Amino acid sequence: MINFTLDQWYGWINAFLWPFARLLAMFSVAPVFGESTAPSIPKVGLAAVIAMVVAPTLPPFPALATSSYEGLLVLAQQVFIGMALGFVIRICFSAVQTAGDFVGLQMGLSLATLYDPSTHSNTEVLARLFNILAMLVFLVFNGHLLMLDVLIRSFTALPIGHASLNPAAWMGLAELGGKIFSSGLLLALPLIAALLTLNISLGILNRAAPQLSAFSVGFPIMLISGVLLLTVVLPHTPSYLNEFYQEMLGHMARIADTFAAPRGGAN
Repeated sequence: MINFTLDQWYGWINAFLWPFARLLAMFSVAPVFGESTAPSIPKVGLAAVIAMVVAPTLPPFPALATSSYEGLLVLAQQVFIGMALGFVIRICFSAVQTAGDFVGLQMGLSLATLYDPSTHSNTEVLARLFNILAMLVFLVFNGHLLMLDVLIRSFTALPIGHASLNPAAWMGLAELGGKIFSSGLLLALPLIAALLTLNISLGILNRAAPQLSAFSVGFPIMLISGVLLLTVVLPHTPSYLNEFYQEMLGHMARIADTFAAPRGGAN
């Protein structure tokens, strides 16, 4: 008769549960996987399958009871790590949506909104369009696979059961939030500059010919010009987005390294 000790059961449960918690936490936040339109059951199943495949290759786990205070603390630690790493990639999509908001405001489409099921709120039409484009580019360049690769390598850089997380990583994560505005403005800058120049031209025309109402003519001109500019700019957007994704994947790996760095030793 084969007998198993309680410590062995705890070891097998922890070997699956802790990696599963980090994976599922990232899936709940990261783009593509974390969309509210994505079914929950396949999301949980995918995280479980990856956890079972990855678990035998990971460094040794601490011998802790799953339901003990220390075991629950490790579990919560994995959830925080997964959410932090997923949030880094989420910044990319927030920046793209911000660019869509900037362009829509210049085109006069700020009042044209659609219900976005991913955020459960009304989103501008161009922001929704830019978000779909960013998601397609992310999948085309295998961003979802690269994101999983960085997460799996984080188990080596930041092993499960690490004594404590360096708080400098949270500060670095907060500083990355500035990318939402800077990168979004940089992405929308060509369209903003062209539409602003056109808007100034219409203002000068209105001063030169007061009988020509710029309010009645300006909106269709801005809208048509914006659509034409989008047809010129959008085909060149994927190359910029690919570089942006690569940069944020690098930040994702650095955040994991910073979490594992001793206090006071992170840059």
